[in-house]
Amino acid sequence: MKLWNHYHTPTSVYDAIDLLTRYAGQARIIAGGTDLLVDMRADGHAPQEALIDITRIAEMGQITREGDTITIGAGVTHTQIVKNPLLVNAATCLIESCGVIGGPQVRNVATIGGNVAHALPAGDGTTSLVALDAQAEIYKDGMRQWLPIRDLFRGAGQSFLDSTRDLLIRFRFTAAAAGQATAFARIMRPQGVALPVLGCAVWVSIADGQFADARVCIAPAAPTPSRAEAVEAALIGKPAVSETVDTAIKTAQESLHLRTSKYRATADYRYEMVAVLLRKTLSKAVERARSGSAVPEGVG
Repeated sequence: MKLWNHYHTPTSVYDAIDLLTRYAGQARIIAGGTDLLVDMRADGHAPQEALIDITRIAEMGQITREGDTITIGAGVTHTQIVKNPLLVNAATCLIESCGVIGGPQVRNVATIGGNVAHALPAGDGTTSLVALDAQAEIYKDGMRQWLPIRDLFRGAGQSFLDSTRDLLIRFRFTAAAAGQATAFARIMRPQGVALPVLGCAVWVSIADGQFADARVCIAPAAPTPSRAEAVEAALIGKPAVSETVDTAIKTAQESLHLRTSKYRATADYRYEMVAVLLRKTLSKAVERARSGSAVPEGVG
């Protein structure tokens, strides 16, 4: 079965943009292809006119740090993230979330950009990037620009980016500093393909024994990946103790609108799992913030 007519391997972002412009909506970006190729095989339509493979673009395949800013190319694989020492303390949650995506073969080729571009509210890597308050650099409407990552999502599976004309280039966020740390955990249901029941990523800043600041993303709990702002408000300014975590859990259960999914779990079950995930991630993040070091969990 023929899936495409032309296949290109540009070596720069601008070469990729030129190709997108030339094909005028008749090309698709490909990196790992773990979702795109499956979708194309299932589509049953005529072959795609062109695929533009971005895996040879150095800028999109690197993880770098300059000062307190970490930049990750959209073409970076989950395995690269898991194995990169720059992220161990600076963005532990991202290692933990990328480390549980698929199996080793999938992680070796699937990319963080693909995880975000599909705009699924249950995306593990996406969940951590939201908690990290990441920005995304994109090419759209003739210009390169940085946007808050949450601006990329329009609904479940609906991206702000046109997959035939726009390009997701890279991400950036501020590395965790002294007194700050992150954590991620998820509960999944094996069902042919492992589906997350819920995932939770948190970032905390601890000062004088209190939550000086906090960011929490619990997903899928809405049509788009989003911050649990009511939960954050229940933490900020409060002592970093178990009683505060209990209050945050209660707030989450009252404010999140979890629904029953035949592919994931019942709303009641997910309601209970919010408590499990928040207690685990917040406790772990506080411990890491206080110790100044982290050992990522669940990385296979």
